[in-house]
Amino acid sequence: MNLHRTRIKICGLTRAEDVAAAVAAGADAIGMVFYAPSPRCVTIAQAAALTAALPPFVSSVGLFVNADVDYVAQVLDSVPLSVLQFHGDETPQQCAAIAAAVKRPFLRAARVGSATNAADLLQWERDYQSASPYFTGLLLDTLVEQYGGSGKVFDWSVIPEELAPRVVLSGGLSARNITDAVLRVRPYAIDVSSGVEQAKGIKDPALIESFVAAVHAADAADVAAGQRTPSVLKQSR
Repeated sequence: MNLHRTRIKICGLTRAEDVAAAVAAGADAIGMVFYAPSPRCVTIAQAAALTAALPPFVSSVGLFVNADVDYVAQVLDSVPLSVLQFHGDETPQQCAAIAAAVKRPFLRAARVGSATNAADLLQWERDYQSASPYFTGLLLDTLVEQYGGSGKVFDWSVIPEELAPRVVLSGGLSARNITDAVLRVRPYAIDVSSGVEQAKGIKDPALIESFVAAVHAADAADVAAGQRTPSVLKQSR
């Protein structure tokens, strides 16, 4: 049986030592926040230094909130981001226009609230798929007042079974609940920020290591139970 390995993104990185800890633990991607109100925001110079330390095959993701194409292009002039993550009020058309202008694939954060249902999530995916060939998937987070990561868990049962293998699951994840999250949702990837922090923007290497180990343990348990089948997220173009 083929093992589906749940991909892991550590987001909100601001320090070289935290990037090193994420890489050492086995993270597949790191995320950096380009949104000034966030306590985890990095400057373009900081982000350039962080990405310069990445080894091959570890992706860099830039989180943007209602940014215009000029700012995204300015970031990319110095920071070789692999993927854009739109986390504001961007419409499918706005995401498509920015992605096309800078020629980068993008994730769209879908903020899941108490009124959100499975049909909504499937429709959001269709809207972004039809708007752009650069769309590579939904990142599901909890609807809260502020933009960016929420640090809160939403009701995972709202995620339709047919969508789950294509999403990035986020929102209030930590080593305490990630095993349950992976086994219940079976997402393509997971995204964590506050769940592996000592303080906002300051990661804890031990928490990162525990988190990654818990994800791997969930994958192993899932396959041992004979429940997991390989899933494929649409590849970026």
